[in-house]
Amino acid sequence: MEPDMADKRDAMDDLRTLNVQRVQRAGSLSLHVADQLETLIGNGGIAVGEKLPTENRLSESFGVSRTVIREAMTHLKSLGLVETRQGVGTTVLRNTALEAMPANQINPTTVEDILHVLELRLNLEPAAAELAALRHDDNDRRILQEKHDAFIRARSEHSQARTEDYEFHCAIAAATHNPFFKSLYEQLSHSVIPRAKLMSIEINTSATDKYLTRVEDEHTRVLEAIFARDSDAARETMYQHLKRARNMYAKYQES
Repeated sequence: MEPDMADKRDAMDDLRTLNVQRVQRAGSLSLHVADQLETLIGNGGIAVGEKLPTENRLSESFGVSRTVIREAMTHLKSLGLVETRQGVGTTVLRNTALEAMPANQINPTTVEDILHVLELRLNLEPAAAELAALRHDDNDRRILQEKHDAFIRARSEHSQARTEDYEFHCAIAAATHNPFFKSLYEQLSHSVIPRAKLMSIEINTSATDKYLTRVEDEHTRVLEAIFARDSDAARETMYQHLKRARNMYAKYQES
């Protein structure tokens, strides 16, 4: 059998063994690949200590370029799930992501305030994202993309991106075309962003970039769902985004 045919067969074997699906959705292909691999690692489909298939095989299995696979690997590394070593390949380190904590410790009263705000947001913003997916127009798309890009720039410049985070969520509220969503969000102001409540001495600056990279990925998923007019996905991705934040800040309360 010719080498390229053998590689093709091996790639298809990977596809069947790992039960991955070729990526056909619009949006960030690397995030869709990373999501599937993260799920496989989490449920033991790829065990801790095992190596992932090669770039070529993953590329063929998912039906994407090697560049997309590299971007997906970068995401999995940022979660602490895998490591890549020259001449060895990419190995699974753990089956649950390391949570980058934005602060070493937080005043108990501040934590309580943050959790109350997140409880409100969990009951408000998934519905806003759902309506934004159904009702947004071209101008909303432009503003949402601008706000998302502004967050990415702020993160790359190693800021806390508090204002940019708030303005992204506020743009979603505006895209519902229900003025009361936007009005309520504006009344809450920047205080809805948990990092806005943290004192400088509480912030864990070394973990901030990794934490905000996770936030950026979640914002990307929300934006993709809205732009695709997938109202169910918009609601769910926003809910998961805020639920993860609530669960993370609850850990400060537990400690």
